[in-house]
Amino acid sequence: MNNKSIAKQFKLYSQLMELNAENPFRIRAISSAAFKIDKLPVSASKATVEELSSYPGIGKSTAERIVSIIKTGTFKELEDLKDKTPPGVIEMLDIKGVGPKKIKSIWQDLRIESIGELLYACNENRLKDAKGFGIKSQESIKNTIEFMLENKGWLLYAKAEIIAQELYNLLDKSVAPTGRLEYTGDLRRKAETLCSIDFLTNIPLVKIEESILTKNIPLSITEQSEKQILAQYHGSIDIKIIYSSDEDFALNWIYSTGSSDHLQKLPPSLASAESEKEIYKKMGLAYIEPELREGLNEVVLAKENRLPTLIKVSDLKGSLHNHTTYSDGVHTIEEMALYSKEKLNLEYLGICDHSQTAVYAGGLSKQDIERQWVEIEDLNEKLAPFKIFKGIESDILADGSLDYPDDILAKFDLVVASVHSGLRMDKTRATQRLIKAIENPYTTILGHPTSRLLLSRPGYPLDFKKIIEACAANNVVIEINANPLRLDLDWRWYHYAVEKGVLLSINPDAHKQEGLLDVQYGIYVARKGGLEAKNCLNAMNLQEIETFLQNKKRNA
Repeated sequence: MNNKSIAKQFKLYSQLMELNAENPFRIRAISSAAFKIDKLPVSASKATVEELSSYPGIGKSTAERIVSIIKTGTFKELEDLKDKTPPGVIEMLDIKGVGPKKIKSIWQDLRIESIGELLYACNENRLKDAKGFGIKSQESIKNTIEFMLENKGWLLYAKAEIIAQELYNLLDKSVAPTGRLEYTGDLRRKAETLCSIDFLTNIPLVKIEESILTKNIPLSITEQSEKQILAQYHGSIDIKIIYSSDEDFALNWIYSTGSSDHLQKLPPSLASAESEKEIYKKMGLAYIEPELREGLNEVVLAKENRLPTLIKVSDLKGSLHNHTTYSDGVHTIEEMALYSKEKLNLEYLGICDHSQTAVYAGGLSKQDIERQWVEIEDLNEKLAPFKIFKGIESDILADGSLDYPDDILAKFDLVVASVHSGLRMDKTRATQRLIKAIENPYTTILGHPTSRLLLSRPGYPLDFKKIIEACAANNVVIEINANPLRLDLDWRWYHYAVEKGVLLSINPDAHKQEGLLDVQYGIYVARKGGLEAKNCLNAMNLQEIETFLQNKKRNA
């Protein structure tokens, strides 16, 4: 272990001391020791305690810790502080430009304990009003975290889609007019996360290589053969360009698109044809949409001609889970409603700001709720026939009860019940917590059931069958949270929900006008899960959903 590595451990120790509000004089002393260890004129790993203690600013206790690091990689006081600090908070120290003072505020004031939660908070605009932050620092933190995730080799689909389009446009201008260039692989299947952006082309790869080199396309080629180019976009994102002849293009598009499980369910040798549809037809199968090619039951359904008619964005008539300036949103109720009505041509909008327990997100007091209801009623008169539903995102408390007493919950048009805290329960307790919330007669929708943050935080451990069966028994809808960081409920459970008669609702959980557009990502995963419009709550028109909500309240 070299001096720099040892100094990093001392720097971490000083940072953790600051996070845990230890003596500021000791913090400065440890920080100073870290600097001096890095500048030692000798290798600390070859020195004794006595030799190390002889250097200015390094006392005996510091020297002993240095020796402990060399022997064990750490020292007791550092490990004690690590035990007191959530691992995700320690990871935040790697975010460039965010020091311990700000991380302490993020952790203790906003109750955020991981990088994923911090990124989500930035997307929800929760940082901009926090002490010591602002809109610029929030955007800077968001960009830094996204860059960190990209450099770990994985991308959220929403980010990959943007990068793929940028690269496609660059290649299209230089080489695509002479042939075909198509998305394939995980990107074409709309996988929620992916580690490579893949293209299929009939353009000779030597021409693509030439174009990359001469047209200043930001791709660095790492490997090349006659069949494929492996490269990195801007030095961090893996790109694969696969070559196919014209006559085998459709066949190779099937092979490069499908997951390994899907391909294993197809005949071992396939015949070429002009289109994918023709190839599937030769196999005795109906055409299987790319999103479905995951190796579940799609091949059986295609053989029996029972594939679902997949939902589309145009099927959605409204958006039910959204936030405004009443809690942690950027835009007012009217601004969100006008955008939904005039820009998106929706028939209705659900306003579900955070409940009172979510203090960190500006949760609504009883007085706030009453004030919001008056505003919504006035806007409904002004914007008719467009309708704003009076909703709330009610926190599911630790014991499974909902935020607010029943007499308040009963007055909302809809209640989205969600977990935002206490995410470390075991599977049994977590499942029972959600089931109790589902059994509350005023719960309309179970919001983002696992509270996962893709690439950042694993989901709440749940017995999904029990959760879905409880929703079926209590006529509770399950949310497909369309925020690209969530996409929760996971698409692998949609078929079971539909089988049990549970409706799903594709909600953007928007905190600003542009966030309403996130429904497209919810649609992508809904299609992966085989969802049809008839099984989606907000594919109902205004009259149908009013009847649904009224019946739900009547039976409460």
